[in-house]
Amino acid sequence: MTVPSVERSAQLDRIDRLILAHLVDHGRSSLADLAEAVSVSASSAQRRLRRLESEGVIRGYRAVLDPGAIGRALVVHLSVVLVDHTADTVGRFERWIVDLDGLVSCHHVTGDVDYLLRIDVADVHALDVLLRRTLAQIPGVARFTTMVATSALVDRFTEL
Repeated sequence: MTVPSVERSAQLDRIDRLILAHLVDHGRSSLADLAEAVSVSASSAQRRLRRLESEGVIRGYRAVLDPGAIGRALVVHLSVVLVDHTADTVGRFERWIVDLDGLVSCHHVTGDVDYLLRIDVADVHALDVLLRRTLAQIPGVARFTTMVATSALVDRFTEL
């Protein structure tokens, strides 16, 4: 779904923000539970929920998986620097990376690096294979830095 690029925060009132905050933590809440949590009627909660969905504020619903429970206990963050910023190099890198096994997120960023990635892998051996056989082979990658997460203090999709 394409979401228009507009400033939405001005359109969200206190109840909308309460609904969104509740859904971030309790995505499978029933409509009755949602209404009770934000102190509105079920019909009002449903109307607001439908509006937030249709306006693209809520882009979808998904399950949040425990990486360890699915055999991907090692959470790795990588910063990637490309050799140049031509459309060919950027396009080639982005085509390679979107299908990378274990890729959780990839952000094009400003600063000293070009991309920040989160990749969940099974263990150190899987990380070594990923680095040597995959990332090091992508044309246009000048260098990358690997950071292994030792714990997660906060791990949310979005905080209001």
